[in-house]
Amino acid sequence: SVITSDAPDLVSHVAVRARNARVLFASCYDDGSYGELKKLRGRQLALRVTPSGDVAYQEAGEATQNAPEPASTPRLRRRKFTDWVVAQDAFNGEIVGAKANNLLSLRGRLSDWIRFPLSIALPFGVLERTLAERDNQALEQELAQLQLQASQDPETNLPRIRQLLQRLHAPEALRERLLQVWAEAGLPATDWSLLWKGIKQVWASKWNERAWYSRTARSIDHQDLMMAVLIQQVVPADSAFVIHTVNPLTGRDDELFAEVVPGLGETLVGNYPGRALGFICNKTSLKPTIIAYPSKSHGLYGSGVIFRSDSNGEDLEGFAGAGLYDSFLAQPPKERLLDYAQEPLVWDRAFRLQILRLITQLGLEVEQACGSAQDIEGAIQGKNCYLVQTRPQVGL
Repeated sequence: SVITSDAPDLVSHVAVRARNARVLFASCYDDGSYGELKKLRGRQLALRVTPSGDVAYQEAGEATQNAPEPASTPRLRRRKFTDWVVAQDAFNGEIVGAKANNLLSLRGRLSDWIRFPLSIALPFGVLERTLAERDNQALEQELAQLQLQASQDPETNLPRIRQLLQRLHAPEALRERLLQVWAEAGLPATDWSLLWKGIKQVWASKWNERAWYSRTARSIDHQDLMMAVLIQQVVPADSAFVIHTVNPLTGRDDELFAEVVPGLGETLVGNYPGRALGFICNKTSLKPTIIAYPSKSHGLYGSGVIFRSDSNGEDLEGFAGAGLYDSFLAQPPKERLLDYAQEPLVWDRAFRLQILRLITQLGLEVEQACGSAQDIEGAIQGKNCYLVQTRPQVGL
């Protein structure tokens, strides 16, 4: 279990990973109780969640401890190089990850008012093909050595691997194909140096600490983890949201749970300090009930394009993969101090009800189209509502 004095967003990546891994992730707001817990360092505790949603604990002896069942090792299948870059109409499960493929499967199956961001992708195998190019062969050899050293000293060698990948040379065939597909897709004009930097940053995120330790703990071969890069238009959002179409707090499938923040969704999925606006909504009555008002002090605002990690190992059964790998904006977002007195989502009841029902309706459509509970990310810009990504909801 993890007990914090902070207020984590319930649909942030870290909270999703906790539920998927069956780890109790709870908040303790009382300084006295939190201090008493800290005094029990080194002792064994038994914790349980009460019907009211509180966490009760007591000191436990050896006899009360249940050994966890060994988790099975998720299996990854290595993929072959197919093309340098593909347009969104060519996405499929053999060449790109679930982020890209799930969106393609929903195009044309949802109401017209639900929009999709423009997308292209570098498929599986492009990183490996790039490393094999003559200009990168010395880097490939150095990378192989650092990977061996990382098994003995990850804290020293994982940052070195990430730095090394920033020195990759782009094959001319990749550059030409990317610029061609980029123009055909209608993505906003972006300097080449920013494009290549964003791609390399996503590839390098395979070797961030949380991803490496997570794979190691489950005996997943690092060489089997392959990274596609999903490049999407950034929706210059007025607000962003995440929906779990089954309430993760109660397990009730007749109501959904969602959280909303002003600006881009990174402050939500990245669990920035403070809470998002949280609500549950009955799927029949469509009457939302607010359970938390927003308290995040800053919002992020941006446009252009984003480079998203889209690996073959994010949505495996029994493996908490949400948010393990990183995504990067071509242009850093602008951080704005939020004034909730000026946010109609807070002070305008009619506007808030309209937005919350819109989010609910999107969640219901996506769940129905997919045929199962979904973890959905989206954005609202003016009167337009965008579906950014969806994946099966885990931890139920």
